[in-house]
Amino acid sequence: MFDLESLFKSLVDTANEGVWETPEKFPWLVGLLLIAGIFITFRMGWINVRYFMHAINVIRGKYDNPDDDGDINHFQALTTALSATVGIGNIAGVATAIHYGGPGVIFWLWVSGIFGMTLKYAECTLSMHFRTFDKKGNAAGGPMYYIERGLGKNWKWMAIAFALLAIVCSFGSGNMNQANTVAVSADADFNIPDWIVGLFLALVVGSVIIGGIKRIGAVTSRLMPFMAIIYTLGAMTILVANAELLPGLVSRIVTEAFNPTASYAGAAAGLWHLTLLWGVKRALFSNEAGQGSAPIAHAAAKTKEPVREGAVAMVGPFIDTLTICTLTGLVILCAGVWDDKKDDEFELDLDKIDAYVCPAEGEPAVTDADIHLEIPELDENGNPVLDEDGEPVLVDKIEEFEGTVSVENGYAPGVLFAINDGFIEEARLYSDGKPYSGPFTIAREEFEFGPLTMDKVSLSGAEGESLHLDVKGRAFQNSSALTAFAFRECFERSFGWGEFGNIIVTICVFLFGISTMISWSYYGDRCVVYLFGVQYVMIYRIIYVCFSFLGATLALETVWAYGDLALGLMSVPNLIAVLLLSPVLVKLSKDYFSREHKTYK
Repeated sequence: MFDLESLFKSLVDTANEGVWETPEKFPWLVGLLLIAGIFITFRMGWINVRYFMHAINVIRGKYDNPDDDGDINHFQALTTALSATVGIGNIAGVATAIHYGGPGVIFWLWVSGIFGMTLKYAECTLSMHFRTFDKKGNAAGGPMYYIERGLGKNWKWMAIAFALLAIVCSFGSGNMNQANTVAVSADADFNIPDWIVGLFLALVVGSVIIGGIKRIGAVTSRLMPFMAIIYTLGAMTILVANAELLPGLVSRIVTEAFNPTASYAGAAAGLWHLTLLWGVKRALFSNEAGQGSAPIAHAAAKTKEPVREGAVAMVGPFIDTLTICTLTGLVILCAGVWDDKKDDEFELDLDKIDAYVCPAEGEPAVTDADIHLEIPELDENGNPVLDEDGEPVLVDKIEEFEGTVSVENGYAPGVLFAINDGFIEEARLYSDGKPYSGPFTIAREEFEFGPLTMDKVSLSGAEGESLHLDVKGRAFQNSSALTAFAFRECFERSFGWGEFGNIIVTICVFLFGISTMISWSYYGDRCVVYLFGVQYVMIYRIIYVCFSFLGATLALETVWAYGDLALGLMSVPNLIAVLLLSPVLVKLSKDYFSREHKTYK
């Protein structure tokens, strides 16, 4: 027997190995993103630098014309796109990247952000140039339109593929990832069950997205600046108070981008290309440059000038990645907690917490690095076991626990618990707030489903009944909990206001998550219009709201893996189209910036 969550997790993990997780080789999608960004930046003559101030003037409303075709003004288009990008990726995504890749990932965030500005300019300019209007008079644009209308009917299959992948991605990175992080934060700070958080998010998101882009634009234009200001002021307060640390931190970021230290909590053993991988992957999740989502929002802007909206769009990665992501990363490094543990409490969910066998008496103690360490399997003579290719067969250094143990006053002798790629120190089990005593059994079942191998883990008590336990102890932090830990430590150290720092992150996680979920629903429903017609939009929105609830209740690693997979796949057809349509982009840009009336001044 297997459950749907196990099947879902196995499918996602297997697919992710081909898209992102390639430790032995350079990840091909990272290469495609960097190549496209570098090529477009040089082809456009570093337009992201030369015309940055023009973009600011457009955002200020200098060129707004309410009589132009479109649904929302330049500022609303930017805030809608930013509400989808300035989100959980800025709080939880950066923390996750540092957790796995160390401080060096921030350098690769910067690189991706700089080239991402030009990519965002390119895709949003093309989106405006090739946009159309649906039967209800609403603007409809995005990669699916510039693929079909720009490259021709022979490329319609790729436009369809993009639209399908965008819908899939809207359920993941734009929805479930946000809901999951809000649920993690609510549980860590207020012990609110994830299903309650999921239900609340579904109700809030549903009440906004039913009204369409005009209501979405009205909400995000107010919500996005407010939440960005709160978060930025909080982070800047910390950095000003710790200004003496910044030169050393910047130096460390650059150094470890190419020569990462091999001993972080859950990090990639000092492999520089995995530090690069986490930096680029989290940058894509955060600013979405090259992914093709933002062009859908910017296509709704009221303007007759495609380049003008492209200029507005390129400010997005500057705000999102080069500013807000950097602030998050520097705060975490200032606090020095990315590889530190703190007292915490978790529900003993064996899909999220691993259980291992303690080393036998007299054997050396295991470390956090041993959780993912594989060693050669030995035969009865002590010789390595070889596979059919003559290579040593590798097995986990430490065994997963299976069997029954008698828990005494909360302590489970012979069992080690781990979360966030590290052991929970001084782990103690609780039931209904009291130390648990009595037997518990962990059973593991492995089964095949086609080419997939899946595991099912269950926890039961003396009579075989299900046990609901909590585990307390010192543990590594990840996702938004790591960022909250850093803010709290910095505010406590500098001002004695530790809880204030935690509150800032908690509020912003909620606001960022809500705003991103709202904006991403629009991306999905525009793709539904393209594929199936306006009449199916409401069905999509109902399904989208259901995924808000689902995301809050699934395991963190599963949700983020799904989001990364969908995000990566969605980027491929868009990047191909942007590269092939670069001559059109050059022509549009030269025309706009060389007119006699000098609209760029």
